[in-house]
Amino acid sequence: MTAIDLSVDAARAALAPLRLGLSDDEAVDRYATAMWCQLVEPGDSVAGRVVATHGPVDALERLVAGAAFPDLTAREAVAAQKRWMPRLAPRGVTDAVRIAAARRVAFVTRRDAVWPTQLDDLQDHAPLCLWVRGDVSALTRLDPSIALVGARAASGYGDLVARELAAELAGGGIPVVSGGAYGIDGAAHRAALSVGGTTVALLAGGAERAYPAGHTQLIDDIADTGLVVSEVPCGSAPTKWRFLQRNRLIAALTTATVVVEAGWRSGSLNTAGHAADLGRGLGAVPGPITSPGSAGTHRLIRDYGAACITGADDVRELLGLPTAAAERSGEARTDDSTRVRDALSNRVGRDAAEIARRAGMAVDEVRTLLGLLQLEGVVHVGVDGWRTTAGRG
Repeated sequence: MTAIDLSVDAARAALAPLRLGLSDDEAVDRYATAMWCQLVEPGDSVAGRVVATHGPVDALERLVAGAAFPDLTAREAVAAQKRWMPRLAPRGVTDAVRIAAARRVAFVTRRDAVWPTQLDDLQDHAPLCLWVRGDVSALTRLDPSIALVGARAASGYGDLVARELAAELAGGGIPVVSGGAYGIDGAAHRAALSVGGTTVALLAGGAERAYPAGHTQLIDDIADTGLVVSEVPCGSAPTKWRFLQRNRLIAALTTATVVVEAGWRSGSLNTAGHAADLGRGLGAVPGPITSPGSAGTHRLIRDYGAACITGADDVRELLGLPTAAAERSGEARTDDSTRVRDALSNRVGRDAAEIARRAGMAVDEVRTLLGLLQLEGVVHVGVDGWRTTAGRG
């Protein structure tokens, strides 16, 4: 059997570069969690069940000792042993921690107050931990938030829409989450940064390095003001499987997902599928019917009931937030109501035409507002016209 030291001294030595100030129990628990993080691939539901049932320490001790896992079938247990045991080596954890400390990457587990509990909706497929560059406290400020995803080979149209949506939403205080890739992802991140908004990049490889390499400066900029997040240890390479599994985190971390531009088989549809499975909001931006790059978004709208997104207000509605148009309407009505009330008297009745003349408004607008004010009990109408309620009786 492989020898693994889960003593307090071993745990503290391995985690020392992170300078976490943990109790003995916390240190051992976190060390075991880091070990599990290197043993399994993202989304391993068998590992998720084992760790949830036994805790990371006991589960690891059982694995090392070759003990049975009562919650697994014999077939699951054998397959899991074959997947996990070849990776069981303390060196992997110490290397990941060393890189994390050098690159200022935080190691976050479920025991931390900043853990984003919305990820737990993934149940057995939830990440065991997160590696985070940037303002870790921002993990608690992602409700609401929006995922803007789409094609890497974005058209000028897709790039423009992504930038406009991200800038207006992030500028209004709604965090924008994406995958840090070329195309729609990059456009969304840059636009959010340009307005001083919060943006989060979920990476398929280690959080300490950018992928693609051409986005190194962009990822660094995101880490400066927002978050760069990964569930795989520092030093891990992105793989096709990890990209697909990363998409479930984008969907789970956010309140809703909007696919800006996507072909018929785009990976962004995978993110959309996760969002739908989790009961998150789902939207898609329509494009030219002749464009292969919009075939995927049209498919989402037609076959999967995705909301048709034509602007930031549609996204706000998807998030259950007041739209800018409604707020502007409310402000205008409040301002116009004030003008109507200023044109009224509590002593002399006035007809709508006279009130409109005094307020400098159209008569039909005044009549509408008088009706609303009457419902609110602010004004009343008598035989001599409209007055404020202060003049009644």
